[in-house]
Formats: sequence, structure tokens, C-alpha cells
Amino acid sequence: MNVVESYTGHVEPGGDAARRTLEALTITKLSVGPMDNNAYLLVCRATNEALLIDAANDPERISDLIGHAEDRPTLRTIVTTHQHGDHWQALGAVAGANGAYTAAHPADADPLPVPPDHLVEHGDTLSVGDVTLEVIHLRGHTPGSIALLYRDPAGRPHLFTGDSLFPGGVGKTNSAEDFRSLLDDVESRVFGELPDETWFYPGHGDDSTLGAERPQLPEWRERGW
Repeated sequence: MNVVESYTGHVEPGGDAARRTLEALTITKLSVGPMDNNAYLLVCRATNEALLIDAANDPERISDLIGHAEDRPTLRTIVTTHQHGDHWQALGAVAGANGAYTAAHPADADPLPVPPDHLVEHGDTLSVGDVTLEVIHLRGHTPGSIALLYRDPAGRPHLFTGDSLFPGGVGKTNSAEDFRSLLDDVESRVFGELPDETWFYPGHGDDSTLGAERPQLPEWRERGW
């Protein structure tokens, strides 16, 4: 698989992966499946241990992303951001092939094809080698949707939002109550806690920053989606 090292946040369905290299961590983004799902491979540069966010589809492409050489990273953990089926089609295959642990929020665990080894709640942490990720529970798109936050000590925060936050709005909800719940959580737990330079990585499509989206929050609440 070809991996582009000039990271912009855009990848094409069926196309190249894109890698961002930070001081302690690499983040590689790949579009998989018919719904243009993003899978993110995080690799600790000190230990070569890896964590995958959403084994959404195309297990062969995810396997190629991890690599086949002896120096490939060791996939320790697969995190599923939420229960919707387009985010876990490759979970069983990738976890089985790599002997990886799986993690999800308990409220979204039952529909998953692989029972999670680790159940994570708001405020918990997960590790990828020497790097720590914080779990943020964002209720509304599904009951157990989570985001993962990496506070890079050498730069900006990096937030993986699943389908809870996109450029232009929050994720799809099925009722006005769910929408208010999700927007309330996104406002208080994301925009209320993190700076504008935070770069976020959604479950589909291109990335953005909190600063680019923050001025639109009142519009999102007014329109109701």
C-alpha cells in the first residue's frame, strides 16, 4: 500500500493512505468500504506498538496498512467508536489475525461481532505504547459513542470523533432529544475543554479543527441537526 507522507486530512475511497508524523506518534488515515469510512492506525514511535480506531471494512487493506515485514508495528488494541455496522465489518478478521484486544463503550458493546475485551467509560484512558489516549463519551449518535483524545505535549491536541462530530455539524441523530444530548456533550466535553487548534479526525470524510467549526455552533443548535 502506498502511504502519502504529506498529510492534509483528505483520503480517497480505495486510494492511498496518508500519514502524519508527530514527535511520539504517527497517525495514518485510510478510507475503507463503500461508505468511505475512515480507519486510523496510531503507532507509538518509541515502542512500535499500534492501536487501530474503527476496523470498519476491507480487512485486507487494513492488513496491508499495518504491513507484512518483520518490522511492522504490533497491533495491540482495536477501538470501535460506536455500534453502527459500517464501523466494525473488519473487526473480527483484523482482531483475529493480529491477536489484538478490542475496546468499546459498554452501552454500544452488545451489537459488536466481537465482545470487547475492554469496556471504557468517559474519563478512562487507553495506551498505545508510551502514548496515552483519553476517552470522551459523546451521547446521542448512539448511546455509547466515544471519541479519543491525544494531548500531544509537543503540539496541538488530536481528537478522533467517530460519527459524533464532522466538519459542518454533529453526527446524525434519531430524535430531537438525541440531538440535544449530542450537541450538549460536544459543546461541553469537546469545544468547552479543548482549544481552537485541536485537529479532529471524523469517521467519514475530511478532517477539520475546532477553531474552524466553533463559530457554527449556534447555527447547528438553531437548525436542529
